[in-house]
Amino acid sequence: MTERSGSRTAADAPPPPPRARFGGPMWREVASLLANFPLGLAAWVVVLVWLTLGIGLSVTVIGLPLLAAGLLACRWYGRLERARAAALLGLRVAEPSRLRPREPGFFPWLWTCLKDPVAWRHALFAFVRLPWVLLTFTAVLVLLVVGWPVLPWAARRLSDVDRAMVRGLLSPSGELERRIAELESDRVTVTDTAAADLRRIERDLHDGAQARLVALAMGLGLAKEKLLEDPRAAAAMVDEAHGEVKLALQELRDLARGIHPAILTDRGLGPALASLAARCTVPVTTSVDLTERPAPAIEGIVYFTVSELLQNVSKHSAARRASVEVWRVEGGGPAGLPDRGGGGREAGDRLLVLVSDDGRGGARPAGGSGLAGLAGRLGSVDGLFVLDSPVGGPTRVTAELPWRARTD
Repeated sequence: MTERSGSRTAADAPPPPPRARFGGPMWREVASLLANFPLGLAAWVVVLVWLTLGIGLSVTVIGLPLLAAGLLACRWYGRLERARAAALLGLRVAEPSRLRPREPGFFPWLWTCLKDPVAWRHALFAFVRLPWVLLTFTAVLVLLVVGWPVLPWAARRLSDVDRAMVRGLLSPSGELERRIAELESDRVTVTDTAAADLRRIERDLHDGAQARLVALAMGLGLAKEKLLEDPRAAAAMVDEAHGEVKLALQELRDLARGIHPAILTDRGLGPALASLAARCTVPVTTSVDLTERPAPAIEGIVYFTVSELLQNVSKHSAARRASVEVWRVEGGGPAGLPDRGGGGREAGDRLLVLVSDDGRGGARPAGGSGLAGLAGRLGSVDGLFVLDSPVGGPTRVTAELPWRARTD
């Protein structure tokens, strides 16, 4: 009986009372609409005077700096409006990234400020809102006095227009922000890669060739001392020093090849990749289908990418054979796909590299095989890195780079 009574009470309970239309959110919207007028009027006057003086004085030395300073002020005004929209309208808009000049100095800063699209959109926001803020201020005042029953509905509709303006003119440009973030990430990747390469070269010189040359100098010094006392021992020591010289020269050649191989500079990608394939412990076939040589930077990235991938094949794949293919896609192909047919990509011609093997597969970028580093290096030049390595094989790695000819 008790259970029945309880269920009937829950089922027959009246619905909760409707939320009061004259609640906190409505009054915050009304406050925002009323505050639009003084802020909007002040911003409109400032922007009008600033543009008039800046454009009028642009033929003098103070006109362009005045425009740049005004654009910085527009950025601050946009930040104020975004904070007000978040506090009163519940609208949160991300802060646009700040454009930084590529070089230090006054003129790079001036040019960067003048071409800032976000700041110009903030100025447009302040300039075009005057009729709207006058209308909304008048409408809200009238409704507060004689039309209070429809005030919640009107405040919501008018605030929605404000929200749309803030989203449209004060929000960051999606494509621009994405590109800025990519370039900042690529810059960090390039800097870290260059620093790591310099440390590797210094370590190889210190631990390899330099140590051998120090031992060689000491050996020759001892041989010089024994030359008159024991010529036969001195000759043996000179012979040993001769062997150290050969080893030091070989290490220097290997180090120079690691920096930039001479065969790549002299003969191009085809012979350079064939040389890499000959040093791989797995039989490798190479195919380079290029009618002209790409730019040296692109050649170098392709060479070291293939070198790293073939090292992975030797160490981790347990493959019986592997292949390296390089070709150019005219007009741009499908991103990251080894399709020789081409496509309608607007990014221009692309250079594609496909390294495949019939090994056990299961390669992952996080597996410590250097694949994540390769993806970062390719990304630093707007390249793509696609890994297809199911467990059991085969493994196919596609690298796609923008094509740049040596004559560009």
